[in-house]
Amino acid sequence: MLDTSARLLRLLSLLQAHREWTGPELADRLGVTPRTVRRDVDRLRELGYPVNASPGTGGGYQLGAGAELPPLLLDDDEAVAVAVGLRTAAGNGVEGIGEASVRALAKLEQVLPGRLRRRVSALNEFTVPMLRVRAGAAVDPAVLTELATVCRDGERLRFEYRDHGGTGSRRTVEPHRLVCSERRWYLVAWDVDRGDWRTFRADRIEPRPPHGPRFAPRTPPAEDLAAYVSEGVSQRAYAARAVLRLHATAEEAARRVGPADGVLEPLDDGTCLLRTGAVSLDVLVIHVLLLGFDFEVVEPPELTERIRAARDLLGRAVAP
Repeated sequence: MLDTSARLLRLLSLLQAHREWTGPELADRLGVTPRTVRRDVDRLRELGYPVNASPGTGGGYQLGAGAELPPLLLDDDEAVAVAVGLRTAAGNGVEGIGEASVRALAKLEQVLPGRLRRRVSALNEFTVPMLRVRAGAAVDPAVLTELATVCRDGERLRFEYRDHGGTGSRRTVEPHRLVCSERRWYLVAWDVDRGDWRTFRADRIEPRPPHGPRFAPRTPPAEDLAAYVSEGVSQRAYAARAVLRLHATAEEAARRVGPADGVLEPLDDGTCLLRTGAVSLDVLVIHVLLLGFDFEVVEPPELTERIRAARDLLGRAVAP
């Protein structure tokens, strides 16, 4: 006969697999008496599982929906399906669920048996998605789950990092959070060697385990980490920066300006501020023109001169 803990897990699995069971059916499956089934059902309820019971000869037990999500039991095929789905969401930028997918995937892969990990890896390795997010966003979901795990466990992370020019460096950081945008994933971490907060693109990170030791969490660089990363990757990372007044609402502008392109600030019903950056003022001119909005330069004044120069150049190009 199964011990109490194993029997409870078996009972929970039966309740999840079938819409409704009678007491005698469960007793027969578990090899116990109907009275033991009733006691085990009460234990499940104490653990937070909402087991509904209907009286009478035609009644039975049914697992219902509760106010909170209790632990779920998955068989092998279900676990593989969930892991593959989470990897797909994490690696292909599904809007709004990417970061949650990585956290859930980290928890699931931590307890997956080796045989199931191999099935998940094989399915992902030999599957080619037809739809992808924009170029440059590709990042190994295994790297994302590893980053999420060290963030959760508060362990130092060692990795090789390539900057935008392809130059590699060895980094040791105290990871804090993963931040995802429509196109890319970023790791916000305290750089141990540089003694400051840094933002790293996840697709440029190559972990070098073992990780550790554990560290005491630091106060993050900002309460709104999404805004912090957006400002960093769209402004602080560039030599040329500008503030523009767009003749569009912040909502309209957000359809063309992603978090990695700049930070929008509503002004009134018809305008907003755009804070952005680029490798040079000339590139900034092109970047702003491609947005397609009427605009005014707030700063720097040098950008106005570059726009005039571009206007004259284009005018000569179309002159008879």
